[in-house]
Order: sequence, then structure tokens, then C-alpha cells
Amino acid sequence: MTRTRGLVHLYWGDGKGKTTAAMGLALRALGSGRSVVIVQFLKGGQSGEIPLLRSLGARIFRGKAGTKFSFQMSEEEQAETLALQTENLRQALACRCDMLVLDEACSAWQTGLVDQELLKKAVLERPDGQEVVLTGRNPPEWLREAADYITEMRCCRHPFERGISAREGVEF
Repeated sequence: MTRTRGLVHLYWGDGKGKTTAAMGLALRALGSGRSVVIVQFLKGGQSGEIPLLRSLGARIFRGKAGTKFSFQMSEEEQAETLALQTENLRQALACRCDMLVLDEACSAWQTGLVDQELLKKAVLERPDGQEVVLTGRNPPEWLREAADYITEMRCCRHPFERGISAREGVEF
């Protein structure tokens, strides 16, 4: 089966490994000569994979207001974080890429700390050939319906079941 449309990957749940899985997929894509853009929602501090992914050519957008968890933020900090994260997403969507990673997108959606219509557009109106990878807890129903892969730190669904063969830069 030939497809020009990239697939949607969803890593979700309460367990560890969602970001690790997404960054591993980004690394695989970069190693296969693909372009990668990453938006990290609700994360401001440095993380070990960021300098390496940047050095390999990934464009990375991240940050939030202050260092508090979203539930600890004042209304002003929430408004600032919403504005920053929405602008990060806008800038990322202006970049042409083969893979768009939206790390902690489910949490940003759930807390209202990103423009929800823009996030939905990033997934549902992605360019042909673009893979979109999302992580976080408690994805909204529309995202579960849109996803081609759903992993709750165990495989729930896989495109192979629909006849989609393993693809270089994604599965190997």
C-alpha cells in the first residue's frame, strides 16, 4: 500500500518513556537524513537530548513561564506560558519538516496552555509526508481517533495491521 500522507504517533499514559520514545524516533529520522522540528510544551529546563538533537540538525522550540508546574502557576504565568507556547507552535509550523514532534502536547491541550485550534490543525492538517509525534497524559478523544499509532507504554495499535509496511526512518 502506497501512502504519501505521514502518520500520527501517540505515546501517552502515566508511565515513564513517552518523551524518550518520541526523541528516539526523532533521532532515527535525523539519522536517515530527514528533517525534524520539536516543540516541547511545559518544559523549560535543559534536558540531555536537546544539545545532541540540535547538533544533528533538529529545530527545537521550548520554554514556559518560570519553573513551576502548570497547576502551581499564577494566572499571569499561565497567560505568559500560553502565549509563549502558542508562538513556539506557530514558529514550528512555519518550518518545513519530515517529522514534527509535539512533546507534552496532551498536557498542554488539557491545561489550556496552547492554542487548541492551532494544535488540532498541526495534527489534522499536516502536510503530505509529514510524521507527527505527540506525547503526554490523557489525550483528547479527537487525537486518539486521529492517531495511527497509539502506545500507552504498551502497543495498543500498529499500522502493520492495516497493511502499512515498516518505513525507513520511522520503524527502522
